[in-house]
Amino acid sequence: MSSSQEELLGRLRTGFNSGKTRSLEFRLSQLQALKRLLDENRQAINEALAQDLHKPGFEAEVSEISFLITEINVALNNLKTWMKDEHVEKNWATKLNSAFIRKDPFGVVLIIGAWNYPIQLLLNPLVGAIGAGNCAILKPSELSKSTEKLVSNLLPRYLDQECFAVVCGGPQEISQLLENKFDYIFFTGNASVGKIIMAAASKHLTPVTLELGGKNPCFVDNGCNPKNIANRLAWVRFFNAGQTCVAPDYVLCTWQMREQLLSALKETLETFYGKEPQQSSDFGRIINDRHFQRVKALLQSGSVAIGGQSDKSDKYIAPTVLVDVQESDPVMQEEIFGPILPILTVESPEEAIAFINRQEKPLAFYAFSPDSKVIDAMLDRTSSGGFCGNDGMMHMTLPSLPFGGIGHSGMGNYHGKFSFNTFSHHRAVLLRSPGLEKLNTLRYPPYTKSNLGLLLCATEVKQKGMCTLL
Repeated sequence: MSSSQEELLGRLRTGFNSGKTRSLEFRLSQLQALKRLLDENRQAINEALAQDLHKPGFEAEVSEISFLITEINVALNNLKTWMKDEHVEKNWATKLNSAFIRKDPFGVVLIIGAWNYPIQLLLNPLVGAIGAGNCAILKPSELSKSTEKLVSNLLPRYLDQECFAVVCGGPQEISQLLENKFDYIFFTGNASVGKIIMAAASKHLTPVTLELGGKNPCFVDNGCNPKNIANRLAWVRFFNAGQTCVAPDYVLCTWQMREQLLSALKETLETFYGKEPQQSSDFGRIINDRHFQRVKALLQSGSVAIGGQSDKSDKYIAPTVLVDVQESDPVMQEEIFGPILPILTVESPEEAIAFINRQEKPLAFYAFSPDSKVIDAMLDRTSSGGFCGNDGMMHMTLPSLPFGGIGHSGMGNYHGKFSFNTFSHHRAVLLRSPGLEKLNTLRYPPYTKSNLGLLLCATEVKQKGMCTLL
């Protein structure tokens, strides 16, 4: 670890140990400051996102700025309640005592953001970290250079520098940071790096939340309105040029539905982005040359039914739909993270369920059907981090729902109160009287059968409240 990092961590550790982050007033003040950062720098944030990802202002507002302000407002509105001790049921042995759960901060936490939503995915976990009373080091992605620079300049101007800091750099800086013992690590990124983060955390027994990704399936049933499905699918798949962890990574449908869907998608994409999507101000770009080459190579899978054009100098790949794709094709072996939508054919919902269950558990699963029984079957017989019926990505707009993966797509969750819980240690507390010692004699030697019966009656949970004396 570099000396500058040691100094930084020491400063934050001192800030946390001072106890200043524990008060409700401090937490609210820092959340308000974070909200001002967003409000007062909207134009700069939009410009940075446009430079990094050619992100349309509409998408920047919806998925980055407004999304975060909502999360902050939810925390501001509810933090006092969230922080309260949670009193729990007691047994007969502890009826005269106080038993509750205290929501303690972990301490100094590390938050590692991602480049595809470089403001939201860095600052959203910070809302939970602040609300729970932690100090935090933020590591923005070095791939989104403009937003990395912007955050590193802005954050110290708004948040308490004794408690919050930004560390810039690439893999070397992350490796150096991970040598240190943090009290919690929150990482957003891909599974391969997630394994590195988890391995490093394990050396210090540091708890982690891993927000990863994967291949999110989308089933489209016969009988759906092709135009409605095309609108919703195209929006969620090509939002942010497909660089979204919850975007549908492939579609499963019958051959008949595929033909209807293709016709509708062609019409929808022209409505959304015009005849020349590269000229549209509403369509983004691939983050860098390396990812451009990776995504372009995936165009070789199956056959191009819509789109397929690319321009390396502009890091542009057209909104593309692939057909005749096989399960073994390269486009089905990794998360696409680009504007490509493969369509695979199945004969029935049963076959779709079997296909999905052969894959790693995804971050999201989308099922479209006019039949609620089909939606219920998809929900009941599969596993995913989140599920949305008859739409895509909209489940993320509810702070009342947890967001997170399962298995290969991650562990842990956040958003709303779930963010507060993620960054809080739920501490078990029982406060007993220093007197009343007579009540404790049942558990002390010399042991007797009658005392055992009374003790078990006082402490065991019975199915129907029955107490059996031995």
